[in-house]
Amino acid sequence: MHRLDGRRVTDFLAAKFASPTRSTRLTVVLGRWLGIAFTVCFLTGLFSHGLQNPPAWMIFPTRPVWIYQLSQGIHVTAGIASIPLLLAKLWSVYPELLSWPPVRSVVHGLERASIALFVAASLLQVTTGLINTYKWYPWPFPFRETHYWLAWVIWGSLLLHIAVKLPAISAHWRRRQAAAAASNSPMSGASDAAVGESGAGVPAPGRWSRRAMLTAVTAATGAVVVTTAGQSFAWLAPLNLFAPRKMGTGPQGVPVNRTAADAKVADAAISPAWALLVRSGPVTRSFTLEQLRAMPQHSHELPIACVEGWSQLASWRGVRVRDLLAAVDAPPESDLHVTSLEPEGAYRTMSMPAAYARDEQTLVALELNGAALDLDHGYPARIIAPGRPGVLQTKWLQSVEVL
Repeated sequence: MHRLDGRRVTDFLAAKFASPTRSTRLTVVLGRWLGIAFTVCFLTGLFSHGLQNPPAWMIFPTRPVWIYQLSQGIHVTAGIASIPLLLAKLWSVYPELLSWPPVRSVVHGLERASIALFVAASLLQVTTGLINTYKWYPWPFPFRETHYWLAWVIWGSLLLHIAVKLPAISAHWRRRQAAAAASNSPMSGASDAAVGESGAGVPAPGRWSRRAMLTAVTAATGAVVVTTAGQSFAWLAPLNLFAPRKMGTGPQGVPVNRTAADAKVADAAISPAWALLVRSGPVTRSFTLEQLRAMPQHSHELPIACVEGWSQLASWRGVRVRDLLAAVDAPPESDLHVTSLEPEGAYRTMSMPAAYARDEQTLVALELNGAALDLDHGYPARIIAPGRPGVLQTKWLQSVEVL
């Protein structure tokens, strides 16, 4: 038997796959775009996670009232944009996976490990994140916690990868630098084999040029953004072809994530015996729907913005939370524990920091867009507060307790 020469086999395969669409310069350009998209996702994701699981030092901004609508809209839009960028970057580098030997040094092994971790985590993150926007969960693990920790894995492995590849990134950051690197250095692998000594990336017959590849990636990224971002940004709503939620749809012109039937609250919500309990220490008051309607009513234009990326500006009318706190002699600077009529599940209870409780635009809403709340929007009463994730805008209120 002849001994298999791994290097000759992998060199042959690398040469077979060589193309101007697989050059170090192209990989750096795509990596730059992907790095920006992932950084935006990481930072906006941390903000969303902090609002839902606040650390002790968390600051809760309530102005502008659309701050979470903007942040989460950018988060999901950047995540969708990263999908074609990630696939294009993987296309540009995958012949490098064929290099022989698989590990040549400690640094090379570290590079391989960072790439493997980054690719695996990134593919899982963008795939589950996209599926989450459709509220479909075909996996056994909790999405939110997994999404959060995967973000840290991706960010850490990305920083490690950048540190290891910094010389190549620096040499190919600009077009002139890439041309100089190509003309002054010997060819070092399949990724640059088709670039040519000038670094100009002249394509072989029937091959795409680097410029054509970048144009195609740009067009694909723009297409997925334009046809989905309308669920978050009103000026793009007419172009929203593929996002799972569309503005202006649903009961009272506002989309719904969780219906009364899903929450199993219909009977309790429409019961004539319903009343909202407000408790502060030994003081407890019960407010019927008629009593709430008899209190001073306030109207505000506030967005409902969900973690899946969709949002909708609407007109809400109801009683200020701080007025209810005053009715039980509670200070406006109070943290609250809010309970829904839902019999079980993660949406049954919610904590509200004092920054929202004291805000004049935080309401126990009784009306939406000029009419009594639809049952699916939280009838008889729900919370609406500026700058909060929709998952914390509790529907079908049962009680509000001062902590």
